[in-house]
Amino acid sequence: MHVVISGSSGLIGGALSASLLADGHRVTRLVRREPQTRPDGSHEARWDPQSGAVDPAVLDGADAVVGLAGAGVGDRRWTAEYKREIHDSRVRGTTALATAIGGCEKPPPVFVSGSAVGYYGETGEALVDESAAPGDDFLAGVCQDWEAAAEGARAAGTRVVTTRFGIVVSPRGGAMGRLLPLARAGLGGRLGSGRQYWSYISLPDTVRALRHLIDTDSVNGPVNVTAPHPATNRDITATIGRTLHRPTILPVPGLALRLVLGEFADGILMSQRVVPGRLLESGFTFEHPTFEAALSSAVH
Repeated sequence: MHVVISGSSGLIGGALSASLLADGHRVTRLVRREPQTRPDGSHEARWDPQSGAVDPAVLDGADAVVGLAGAGVGDRRWTAEYKREIHDSRVRGTTALATAIGGCEKPPPVFVSGSAVGYYGETGEALVDESAAPGDDFLAGVCQDWEAAAEGARAAGTRVVTTRFGIVVSPRGGAMGRLLPLARAGLGGRLGSGRQYWSYISLPDTVRALRHLIDTDSVNGPVNVTAPHPATNRDITATIGRTLHRPTILPVPGLALRLVLGEFADGILMSQRVVPGRLLESGFTFEHPTFEAALSSAVH
C-alpha cells in the first residue's frame, strides 16, 4: 500500500508513518523544503500548502492520502495573526490536496483529512456523536472550514473521511505533552472547575483508528477519533496524580489560565463530552478505552 501524508513531522503523522513503514508499506511525506533521502525508507515530495502547489503526480495511483498538516493550536498565544495562521494552514493545505486529487489520472480511493472535536464547541454534560451540530466559537469555525475544504476531493470519486481528533494522550506532543511534565513537577492540579469533560485517545489507538479508516470502505464523512469514555478534567487530574505518584491538590483557576494563555484557555476550560459513534459502528475496537489505560500506555 502507498500512503501520502502531509504533517508527517507531527505527533500523529510521525506515528502513523512509522506504523505503516514497520508493516512494509510505502510512505511519501509531503514537505515544504527540498526533499531528502530518509533513513527510515520513506520518500519525500515537495509541496507548498499556502500557495496550493501540489503536483498531482505525487498522489496519482496512491492508495490513500492523509492530511494532517496545520499550525499548532497551543504553540503560541492567539493573536489575530496567529489565528489566521491556525485557520489558513489547515484550510489552504487541505484545499491544495483536494485539488491535486482532482487532477490525478488515477485518484486515490480515500482521502483522510484532519479535523478536531473543537468542531462541536461547548457541549456541557451532553454526550455528543457525529450527528451533533457545530459550535459557534473560533475553533468550531476553523473545523467547519477545514472539513469543507476536504469535500472537494469527492468530485474525483474519492472517499473522504474527516477525523475529529480528541486530546491525544502522549508525552511526546500535543496538550498532554505539556501537561505531563507539569504533573511530574507536582503542578498538575485541576484546571478551572475541573467539571469540564475532555475527550481523549491514546496515540496507539489514534494510529490504529487512522489505518482502520483507510481500510474500511464503508466509512464516509466525519468520524470522532476519541476513546469511548470521556472523563472530567477533575477525574483525569486525579488519574495522572495516581499514575505518576505526584500531588494534584493545587488547582489552576480559570482566570489565571486566561491571563497566561489568552483566548486559547477557553478551549481548555470548555466541556466536550464526545463519543466515537462511527468508529464503534464500523467495528473498531480500542486497546485503551479509558483514560487510565491510555495514560498507562503513554508513560510506561
